[in-house]
Amino acid sequence: MLAHTTEISIERQGALTVFDIRGYVSMDAGSAIEEAYEIIDPETVKNILLRFDEETYFNSEGIKSILEILVEAMKNDQKVGITGLSKHFKKIFNMVGVSKLATIFDTESDAIEGLGAVKK
Repeated sequence: MLAHTTEISIERQGALTVFDIRGYVSMDAGSAIEEAYEIIDPETVKNILLRFDEETYFNSEGIKSILEILVEAMKNDQKVGITGLSKHFKKIFNMVGVSKLATIFDTESDAIEGLGAVKK
């Protein structure tokens, strides 16, 4: 059985803060993503991109953690985009209501433009 690993990094790209998330998003990874979200300042970070790899796998606890972050972002008046999801997880994210809290984009460039964080 393969190890369930997750890689998370945060980088600032102009007006956009990008969470680069790869691997297996479970309860443990979800907690790490939540901790990473708590590091950013909601007063200065208004545009967030959750960039996943198409190979990223989510279990129900991982999706729950993503939803919790999105609810917090909404409370903090932050716009969130999501990119890199496989077709399967785009469908699931839409079914569980993620698309009511964040915009799911097909490409990173669409997300950057859609979030109003165009690189200059």
